[in-house]
Amino acid sequence: MAKFEKHIFICTNQRPDGNPRGCCDPSGNAELHRVFKEKLKQRGIPNSRVRANKSGCLDQCEVGPTVVVYPDSVWYGGVTAADVDEIIDAHIVGGRPVERLVIPDSVLNNTQKKP
Repeated sequence: MAKFEKHIFICTNQRPDGNPRGCCDPSGNAELHRVFKEKLKQRGIPNSRVRANKSGCLDQCEVGPTVVVYPDSVWYGGVTAADVDEIIDAHIVGGRPVERLVIPDSVLNNTQKKP
């Protein structure tokens, strides 16, 4: 099997209500992951080329919901279902990250993560 061109990891980690770090999937239904898979399929992008996976905690909770695209190492924060079309069209298909959602390098892995 050929390597994936892109791998999209969607954080589905849950934390208890009121956790100061926040939570990427408070409903627990992995809706963002489902939307990514659905939208990729609608565009005819095969699962063997681009893979959307549920992820455990990506440790960027304060700027979540978090999505990361590899091999590009592009980290997105505050992603909603309404952003999925733009991420797929601009980044996955067009090769241009969606800058308004990119978590700045200065915020990644920073204990005071507000951009």
